[in-house]
Amino acid sequence: MSGHGTPIPMTSRKCGPLKGEARVPGDKSISHRSLILGALSVGETRISGLLEGEDVLDTAKAMRAFGAEVVDHGGGNWSVHGVGVGGFAEPENVIDCGNSGTGVRLIMGAMATTPITATFTGDASLNKRPMARVTDPIALFGARSYGRSGGRLPMTIVGAETPVPVTYTTPMPSAQVKSAVLLAGLNAPGQTVVIEAEATRDHTERMLAGFGAEISVEDVPEGRRITLTGQPELKPQVIAVPRDPSSAAFPVCAALIVEGSDVLVPNIGLNPTRAGLFTTLREMGADLTYENERFEGGEPVADLRAKFSPDLKGIEVDPARAASMIDEYPILSVVAAFAQGDTVMKGVKELRVKESDRIDAMAKGLRACGVEVEEGEDWWIVKGRGHGNVPGGATCESHLDHRIAMSFMCLGMAAENPVSVDDGAPIATSFPIFEALMADLGADIVRTAG
Repeated sequence: MSGHGTPIPMTSRKCGPLKGEARVPGDKSISHRSLILGALSVGETRISGLLEGEDVLDTAKAMRAFGAEVVDHGGGNWSVHGVGVGGFAEPENVIDCGNSGTGVRLIMGAMATTPITATFTGDASLNKRPMARVTDPIALFGARSYGRSGGRLPMTIVGAETPVPVTYTTPMPSAQVKSAVLLAGLNAPGQTVVIEAEATRDHTERMLAGFGAEISVEDVPEGRRITLTGQPELKPQVIAVPRDPSSAAFPVCAALIVEGSDVLVPNIGLNPTRAGLFTTLREMGADLTYENERFEGGEPVADLRAKFSPDLKGIEVDPARAASMIDEYPILSVVAAFAQGDTVMKGVKELRVKESDRIDAMAKGLRACGVEVEEGEDWWIVKGRGHGNVPGGATCESHLDHRIAMSFMCLGMAAENPVSVDDGAPIATSFPIFEALMADLGADIVRTAG
């Protein structure tokens, strides 16, 4: 059952060519951070192109609960009147972050060095996810946390009375953990340092600099060293949110496997810490091109054109790329099913603790659809069957995970038999227009009786 209401079973059938323009929603990572940094600024931040999925709307509600004035002006245009660094008020009620691991972890960091108390919860999926990866480092600042066994939500965070700056080496590649520590460091005196062995998405660093924080990034023998000077006065910004590359992955990948397709996805963020999927697809032989490459708001942007690619080849994905495409492995595994040969994905243990165990969920669904999969704790192999040879015909469990549901809907567009999911309701958390957008391109997705 969906954490947000009644399950919505869906079925996707083999369709004709996908054609047209896919205007996917705004980038989810940048949308979350725009609201949070706007709330920590002094004055009015204006945002256009905000992703209005449930995850981001839950973050907007949370910023209101902490005292910021957050206004929806319609059409993806929002404004945030911030309260300044250290200005968060104590919420009157529990903060419900829905399905969003990014939202809850970043907000925990943002409030951890302010002397207030807040209690966080989420839906059934989020309440199973590990929070110690954030509560451990914010404890170094002086914050305290009280949650369920295993460091799970619901959880109460008591912010530090007299925060101290920290130097923290992330134990795993995680932009959420890095960002939580940096946001906590905003209200700590002196310099907070984060060291990461592998580069993860750097939207937080770019946006902190844009809002006026003193922040530096340097390559060191241990990896990347990020140094933030605490207690700045953040200056409000005008932000145009680029379209989300993680959402773009679905129409792009569907076009590659559906015969005769030609889809343009305009204005996609191509931050190098996010674009690993597109590099990987091109290595597999995908007909995927970048048009009108440019910079907007400090972020590289382009229009992506994806065409049907019948001669895809399985490859071994560079494990160093995992952090830049961790959310895209489910849909990559669908493309891999239509390639010739094995696609090997290593260094991906983070997939085990996302909205679901994504390796397990995709492996079970792919096997049910006639695709052979091998898996280990931090690796998996999809044995491609080639174009026209994927049977389909199964009902797959989405496990309350939007990306699992959308991946199997894309599989059904090119499989020989329809593919269903038990619950497509979680899709609304990140890509509320998915069904309508894919239908406009020519997909045949229907909601089916439960």
